[in-house]
Amino acid sequence: MEYKITVLPGDGIGPEVIDESVKVLEAVGRRFGHDFDLAYGIVGGGAIDATG
Repeated sequence: MEYKITVLPGDGIGPEVIDESVKVLEAVGRRFGHDFDLAYGIVGGGAIDATG
């Protein structure tokens, strides 16, 4: 089964938390045969920096 997930790291510790969360999803996918289609986006300060 495939799941579509939008990943929004945010500011502060967000990127570190997201990195570990993606590792968990990958492990779950391998164990239970799931596919995760991750679409990354930007929010917070990163979005302001990228778009002005």
